[in-house]
Amino acid sequence: MNQDRQAILYGLGAVALWSTVATAFKVALTWMSPLELMWLAVLVSWLLMGILVVYQGNARIALNSGWKTAAWAGLMNPVAYYLVLFAAYDRLPGQEAMALNYTWALAMAFLAVPLLGHRLTVKDVAAGLVAYAGVWVIATRGNVFDVHFADPLGVAFALASTLLWALYWLLNARDKRQPLVGQWQNFTVGLPVLTLLLLWGPGFQWHGGSALMAGIYVGLFEMGIAFILWQLAVHKVSRTAKVANLIFLSPPVSLLLLFVVVGESIYPSTLVGLVLILAGLGWQQRRQS
Repeated sequence: MNQDRQAILYGLGAVALWSTVATAFKVALTWMSPLELMWLAVLVSWLLMGILVVYQGNARIALNSGWKTAAWAGLMNPVAYYLVLFAAYDRLPGQEAMALNYTWALAMAFLAVPLLGHRLTVKDVAAGLVAYAGVWVIATRGNVFDVHFADPLGVAFALASTLLWALYWLLNARDKRQPLVGQWQNFTVGLPVLTLLLLWGPGFQWHGGSALMAGIYVGLFEMGIAFILWQLAVHKVSRTAKVANLIFLSPPVSLLLLFVVVGESIYPSTLVGLVLILAGLGWQQRRQS
């Protein structure tokens, strides 16, 4: 099997797992608060990544270097990003939070202008307008000429998560740490912060075995295994666009799972808005590839 085929299989595995996370978030949040889910998922993912770092023989590197970067990066991811993302999922239907979160790639393109000195083209702006038209359709639930949001705070959280995620990756553009080592270090910084927030807030509460398994699933698959598979895909592929376009398979599967498992009725506005968002992203990626 050549490397590109392996990369596509890794990428498909990551996308398959990411397709389940909107459903996993909604199921887990029926029992736990966003902060409780966050703490449990980060703990599980931190343990998984720590085991892999040791298995790969990178424990000494992980312990002895890279902590200056981790000191601020860990506060952004996992702490700030996932707290805001889970808050969005807690307030919005999963279909809306998921669709709005897909605009992070466009947010990255726009933020790269002041942060990295990149230039915006007319196509960048046009792709952004198409995608953010989709955001407006979803946020207003189809009442595009009525400036009224069903849950303004939830929409704000979802869009803020895209800005945080894009900003995190842009600021890490010069990060020389190995991806898995860097992620484990970030979670090592973030976990004590989340523990203090949890103790200061709701505290540790037992919500039953189902809640525990839901939190473990999020930690293993959204934050852990999917990240590892995607890193393998990007590392092995000859051209990034070959795996980057796989992400467009995720939204339809996510919507189907939300309908079947969670029982969400899919709004027509979500479908229209998601088509516009994916069209904008596709236009942007086709230009970059």
